[in-house]
Amino acid sequence: MSEVDLKKRRLLQSAGAWGVLGIVGAAVPFLQSLNPSRVTRLKGMPVEVDVSNMSEGQQKTVMWRGKPVWIIKRSKEMLASLDVLQGNLRDPGSESSSQPSYAQNQYRSVDPNYLVLLGVCTHLGCAPTYRPEKGAIDSEWQGGFFCSCHGSKFDLAGRVFDGVPAPTNLEVPPYHFKDGALVIGEEGE
Repeated sequence: MSEVDLKKRRLLQSAGAWGVLGIVGAAVPFLQSLNPSRVTRLKGMPVEVDVSNMSEGQQKTVMWRGKPVWIIKRSKEMLASLDVLQGNLRDPGSESSSQPSYAQNQYRSVDPNYLVLLGVCTHLGCAPTYRPEKGAIDSEWQGGFFCSCHGSKFDLAGRVFDGVPAPTNLEVPPYHFKDGALVIGEEGE
């Protein structure tokens, strides 16, 4: 039997330990690169918007998750117009559209005075325009959103009209009100 060379054994053990440390040192940055960047994390965070000084009919647009979110303060006339064309809407009760449960009502909102929608057409992702004035699109137009790309029309609650290319109502993002501000991106308690 030959004698064990302790110097060689220690050298091999330390080389193995350094090799493991090198692998761990290379793996840590690689695994960290799989996490979303700071910019990406910030894009997904809730957005707080002061709506206390909005006037009736005014539209504000903010970005959330890289998409425009429309906030509209509706007047009494705008709210009354939601009943006028109920029979011309594809999904008046918002049963097949994407929105939180608290927006499954005629107004599609927590507070009827404020409408909060993603500003993206449900047909091909175009950006419809806010057209609140009666008769602006046709003689029956009560105000709403019009996508000029393919002719989709939505009322002042973001509900889609029958006979247009858009398949569903405009999407309502999660939101709630907190201390006079609107918080988009999270539901309230």
